[in-house]
Amino acid sequence: MSDTTILQNSTHVIKPKKSVALSGVPAGNTALCTVGKSGNDLHYRGYDILDLAEHCEFEEVAHLLIHGKLPTRDELAAYKRN
Repeated sequence: MSDTTILQNSTHVIKPKKSVALSGVPAGNTALCTVGKSGNDLHYRGYDILDLAEHCEFEEVAHLLIHGKLPTRDELAAYKRN
């Protein structure tokens, strides 16, 4: 494949993105999300994303990301009403 690709019936030219090999270099700090060193585990506010996906509703995870903690039943009910 060449450095550029032209789409059929189009004048648009697409250039492939080049790898900058920054693996392992921090891009920024955040309390919202962390990725493990292996790159295979993702955590939202300290909770494993697979656990959240399996056991929580969308609104619970949204509340966690916005407010920094999982909601109580009353907080979740109020959050859903708003």
